[in-house]
Amino acid sequence: MIYFDNAATSKPDADCLKRALEYLESDFYNPSALYAEGYKIQLALREARKNLLSLIAPCNDFDLIFTSCGTEADNHALFSGIKRGNLVTTLGEHSAVFNAANELRQRGADVRFAALNSDGSVNAESLLDLVDENTSLVSVIHVGNETGAVNDISALSAAVKKKNRSALFHSDGVQAFGKLPFSLPRTVDMYSVSAHKIGGVKGCGALFKRKNIAVKPIIFGGGQENGLRSGTENVFGIKDFEFAAMKRYFGLEANFSRMRKLNELMWQSLDKSLFKRISPEENSPYILTVAAEGLRGETIMHEADDMGLVIGTGSACASNDKKRYSRIILACGMGETLADGVLRLSFSPENTEEEVLNGAKILNGVVANRKRIME
Repeated sequence: MIYFDNAATSKPDADCLKRALEYLESDFYNPSALYAEGYKIQLALREARKNLLSLIAPCNDFDLIFTSCGTEADNHALFSGIKRGNLVTTLGEHSAVFNAANELRQRGADVRFAALNSDGSVNAESLLDLVDENTSLVSVIHVGNETGAVNDISALSAAVKKKNRSALFHSDGVQAFGKLPFSLPRTVDMYSVSAHKIGGVKGCGALFKRKNIAVKPIIFGGGQENGLRSGTENVFGIKDFEFAAMKRYFGLEANFSRMRKLNELMWQSLDKSLFKRISPEENSPYILTVAAEGLRGETIMHEADDMGLVIGTGSACASNDKKRYSRIILACGMGETLADGVLRLSFSPENTEEEVLNGAKILNGVVANRKRIME
């Protein structure tokens, strides 16, 4: 099987799993316990927190809250970040932000959505036009999960702060963390990440937050995570996340370069008479989104799957909405006949050139055959 849906989830790294297993098998203790074994686990959590912070927040002005996933981290940022005034976000957000923002709107909040450019990135002028003196929180995704468009969160957050210095800036970094080289700028206040997108296990994420901002918990209980996220910590998941992240960052530059080559090779190998490129040229190299205009992307996906190629049609989370057309692709200004045929290919460092060439061959064959049937 050729697996090109790594933006949905990635295969857990076997070496990291093996290292983390001790926190299931032997060091299984509750980190809140007062006996020595529990304290040992508390120290292991502190080490994980310190190591993860060192990867993108080396200036020691950030802390992080461990969560169950990136969705929870996004929800925590939005529901605790908007205290008054309005919330500004974009039409290109992952459903974890987009649907949370709409829930806040249902509760009476003033929520504003900035327009997108044709490649899926946020239109900076539209975003800044929506920010005013009453803006409490701005949330902009770092890498669009459907097109791979990269938003310059450093420049955008600085522009937001220039217009309203008290506004908080949050970014969903799930598709960027462990994939793009960057450090959090001083103008970003909160940043959401997830383990299972980079070789960790499902069930673990984190919200990076600037130390000098106050956020409220959205889950209450025993006061774990400094009172900001109650619930016994998923120590196995957290340590596996730590190991996977450290491994990815050790090879970050080399992986970035190799993913760029694989991405370009895939696009070069696809039949241009059958596919239209949706992803921008300077997108994340981990994502390539194309469209077979006039065809149904879901049909192509299933036929490719039957031939041993696993791809996506957009955000896996959005598939639960049961809507035929991606709201993000439509927000880019694309018509329904193009939006219907969207396919997302997403890569990991484990993928090879041979897989890319074979995957392109399968896709070319499936779409060409479907075109012949349609004629």
